[in-house]
Amino acid sequence: MPGQTPEPTIVYPARLVRTMNVSCPTAEAVAVRGDRFRAVGTVDELLSYPGAVVDDRYADDVLLPGFVEAHSHAGTGTTWKGTYIGYVDRVDPEGRHWPGCRSIDDVIARLQQEERKIGDLGQPMIAWGFDPIFFQDRHLTARDLDRVSTERPIYIGHASGHACTVNSAAIRRCRVAEAAHVEGVHLGDDGQPNGELHEFAAMSLVQELSAGNDVLSVDRAALERFGQDAVNTGTTTLTDLGTTRLMGEEGVELYRGTVGDGFPARLNVFHFGAGIGPVSGSLAEDAQRLVELRDLSTDRLTFGNVKLMLDGTLQGFTARVREPGYYGDQPNGMWNVSPEEYQRAFEIFHRAGLLIHVHCNGDQATQLFLDTLEQVLIAHPRPDHRHTCTHSQMTTPAQFRRMKALGACANLFANHIWQWGDQHLDLTMGPDRARRNNAAATALRHGVPISLHSDSPVTPLGPLKTVKHAVTRLTQSGRVMGENERISAQDALEAITLGSAFMLKRDDEIGSIEPGKFADMAVLADDPLAVDPAEIGDIRVHGTVVGGRHFRSNVGSS
Repeated sequence: MPGQTPEPTIVYPARLVRTMNVSCPTAEAVAVRGDRFRAVGTVDELLSYPGAVVDDRYADDVLLPGFVEAHSHAGTGTTWKGTYIGYVDRVDPEGRHWPGCRSIDDVIARLQQEERKIGDLGQPMIAWGFDPIFFQDRHLTARDLDRVSTERPIYIGHASGHACTVNSAAIRRCRVAEAAHVEGVHLGDDGQPNGELHEFAAMSLVQELSAGNDVLSVDRAALERFGQDAVNTGTTTLTDLGTTRLMGEEGVELYRGTVGDGFPARLNVFHFGAGIGPVSGSLAEDAQRLVELRDLSTDRLTFGNVKLMLDGTLQGFTARVREPGYYGDQPNGMWNVSPEEYQRAFEIFHRAGLLIHVHCNGDQATQLFLDTLEQVLIAHPRPDHRHTCTHSQMTTPAQFRRMKALGACANLFANHIWQWGDQHLDLTMGPDRARRNNAAATALRHGVPISLHSDSPVTPLGPLKTVKHAVTRLTQSGRVMGENERISAQDALEAITLGSAFMLKRDDEIGSIEPGKFADMAVLADDPLAVDPAEIGDIRVHGTVVGGRHFRSNVGSS
């Protein structure tokens, strides 16, 4: 308008800019106007734009498109309210380092230390991150937790998010013995519950203990911690892949009141449509509400997506796998929703025009995802749906070919390769089928759009580490699990930028540094394509830029 001062174009020189845009893969600077990229190129080129000024704060850094995490949980910020007792070291959103607990005795010692800090015996103790697959010689049971307290209820969330262990006080308080017939309630030699509860029907028996402290519980503080975790890892777009809060106004207002212009990441919120308890009797009404919520979406906050969960986890032996089954001939896993209810939910949400991501760890779950998708598309064609098989861990080559034909995406859980690769080789799948675990190379070879994810807090949020795992396929013991499924660092970086943006239906706005897109960047100390692949995950993240706003990491190294 006449007399109005034009918004300046800010030119950021960098040691290197990697754009993920094939027409200009690298540049020496990027120009930002307002919350959008205006151009990339040489400094001289960018200074030719009207009102251009130089800001050299990133002159020594490497700039990439902000990383896009398409499978994570806002409850990442909630879990840190409890005590971390996982096997591997972790860093919390405040930058504190937590050493892993390498034995049951380590777990008990940490819990005993925390128990002394709690006063009221009626207040449950909450801890999280325990992973039984690392302790094959023994289980963590109520008897172990009774060494911490026989009076205070204790709730231990497992790393997978699909199981928990409670003590005797919790069993009594929640009357678990009266529901010992529920699938997933493990019994001891005496025929009574031993404290282990697997999958959501059994875990719901002790829900009163974990309420407000589990991965599905989110408040403002949790969202803020989640946002800082994003900054610390170079992540500019997050997902909350499964919330139960959107059917009520209070939940919607929580997201809207927290994820505003000053929030340090974009957030895509998925309604949990099926897989964590009885399926809603009003699915059509739920779908209509989600359609209406889409109108409340902003540049920072997106509504109108749905998650459905079919099976459990490989490391918990609750994923549904096809023949020849588990390596040790363990019983097949568990459906978290019946195939019939799943198919009904999928059809209703698809017909409403919603984006659906489906949790499928085992290849039998992937098969049900594909069979249902084909049936629904025949009855209700919908171009460019981008429905996604998330985790897609044991998907076969034939299933990837079918996925491509049906227009579906695969979001692969590459972090499993390092976190549980040794266990998949030796315990769950065996050396043959473990080679195809999270088969990114096969998916790309067949033209399936892919992303790579962390499922945070199941594994730590950290896209650069996820890239490293997909490129090296190294396990914790140093073995390579499936060398022919390794992908290039370039392909892996594209997966965590444009790939994730595509399956969230936001690739027109985010995922690459190119004119017109939001000015979202990861600020790195080194170029991921210039270091040894095994060192990609160790590159220091200095912070992020989200819509032209600058955010600093509070962690010394990524």
